[in-house]
Amino acid sequence: MQVAEAYFFHDYECELWSLAKQMGITDAVVPLTSLTEGNAWEYDNLARIQQMYAKGGLRVTVIESMPPSNKIKLGLPGRDEEIAYFQTLIRGMGKLGIPVLCYNFMAEFGWFRSALDIPTRGGALVSGYDHKQMEQEPLTAHGHVSEETLWSNLQYFMERVVPVAEEAKVKLALHPDDPPISPIRGISRILRNADALQRAIDLVPSPYNGITFCQGTLATAGDDIPKAIRQFGRQDKIFFVHFRDVSGTADKFHETFHDDGKTDMFAAMKTYYEIGYNGPVRADHVPTMAGEKNEFPGYEIMGRLFGNGYMLGLMEAAGYKRYGISW
Repeated sequence: MQVAEAYFFHDYECELWSLAKQMGITDAVVPLTSLTEGNAWEYDNLARIQQMYAKGGLRVTVIESMPPSNKIKLGLPGRDEEIAYFQTLIRGMGKLGIPVLCYNFMAEFGWFRSALDIPTRGGALVSGYDHKQMEQEPLTAHGHVSEETLWSNLQYFMERVVPVAEEAKVKLALHPDDPPISPIRGISRILRNADALQRAIDLVPSPYNGITFCQGTLATAGDDIPKAIRQFGRQDKIFFVHFRDVSGTADKFHETFHDDGKTDMFAAMKTYYEIGYNGPVRADHVPTMAGEKNEFPGYEIMGRLFGNGYMLGLMEAAGYKRYGISW
């Protein structure tokens, strides 16, 4: 199991780089950052990103962001140009040996919360979502977008990028919709549970078409986490894991410390071990703890130390043995 750290708000060498290595975590989950004059998804820029992390002693294992994609998702003019951006990104990742692209199919807005400063254990701050609040918000400029439209657009997209991923040997790890509820401001969300993720990857079957197993999102949706891990793990469709937990349901929930939510996290880790999962995993959506400014909700430093330590302990207890940078 490749324990990784995310550098969404710390993509140049900083304290987190040192802390991660001190924890023994040298795999990096990174955004598309523009380090050249070209587009962020082009080969020369990806190569610069990879070199920058390598100089810091880190290996880029996952790209967890993507080129512009709203036209793809909504089926608007210009979607083929956006698809070409993805194809360029995937080919570049293949040449550089970056194995996983984590992407989503949430139209108009992606990860979404109605609050970013909810007090939890000991006064730590977490994010949360209350659908009743969002029901009072107006429609977007796109009005009502149906689930049927999104499913059709997802298939159109997959038919054009999955073959490229096969050629490049890059795994496409589709993230579920977060929050897993539909619609939000008139925009439907289709990837709301394990069954929907299964339907999605079955649209264009391929060894390179799989999922990001986001435990927090699927727990919010009410899925049985160990059952879902087995479902996708036995198909070799889990390409990346977001290890986190929540309290509540899709209508109203909030993030938690990794040991304080609704999921039996040890049972989850034992199930990863049972199915032989050996891909990247990262501790996700950590609380903001005492003395921190909550400038980056879900991604402050101290919560990462707690989350990674907890996760690493569960891994050892589940049976994973550590060898170098992987377990």
